[in-house]
Amino acid sequence: MGFFNPSFLNLPASHTETLRQFLGDEFPQWEKANAQPAPVSLRVNPLKWKKEFPAEKVSWCATGFYLPERPSFTHDPLFHAGHYYVQEASSMSIETVFEKYFPERDNLTVLDLCAAPGGKSTHIVSLLGENSLLVSNEVIRHRANILSENLAKWGKDNVVVTNADPSEFSKLEGFFDVILVDAPCSGEGLFRRDPEAAKEWSPENMELCAARQKRILLDVW
Repeated sequence: MGFFNPSFLNLPASHTETLRQFLGDEFPQWEKANAQPAPVSLRVNPLKWKKEFPAEKVSWCATGFYLPERPSFTHDPLFHAGHYYVQEASSMSIETVFEKYFPERDNLTVLDLCAAPGGKSTHIVSLLGENSLLVSNEVIRHRANILSENLAKWGKDNVVVTNADPSEFSKLEGFFDVILVDAPCSGEGLFRRDPEAAKEWSPENMELCAARQKRILLDVW
C-alpha cells in the first residue's frame, strides 16, 4: 500500500505543513497510519458482562477488545443496556495510569472534569472500589444529559453527574484525590475515522481550543 494522500481528507494545506515540520522524520509514519482503516474497539462492563469475550484483547485494558469490523451497535440491545461501551483503544490507557499511581482504589474521590459522552467516566467508575466516589462533570447541558444516560446504563451507583463550569470547582480545593482533564480539542485524532471532522479544522479553531484548554487547566489547578 502506498502512502496516504492527506488531500483525501480535504485537510487544509497549513495543517499538513505544520505536521510535516513538527513530526520531521516521523511524518511518513503519520501518513501511513492514516492510510489504514480505523480500528474498532470496545470495553465490556464487568458489572454486566460475565462471560469471555471472543475477540483480540487491548493489551493495556483488562476489559478492552478489538473487533474485526464495525457492526451496527445501535441495533444491539446489549449496547443500549450498558453491557459494553464503544471506545477508542487509546482512550483506555487511563487504566495503566490508575494501576501505576493508585493501586489501592477503595477510598478515592475522583473528578472527571470534561466527561461527556462518558467513555472515560464509565471506565474510571469500573476501576474504583465501592467506597470511592466519581464526580463526572460536563459544562454543556445537552451533553451532560447524554453523560448521565450513559452512566445510568453502566449501572454503578458511586458516581455523581454535574453540569458546571470548571471554575466552580475551585471552591473545592483539596477535595479530590484525582482530577482527569480531557479538555476539548481540535479533533485531529478523528480524521481517520470521520473525514467530516477534517472539515471543521482550521488554525483559528485550533487556537480557540488551545485557549479554552489553558483556561480549563488554570481554573481547576
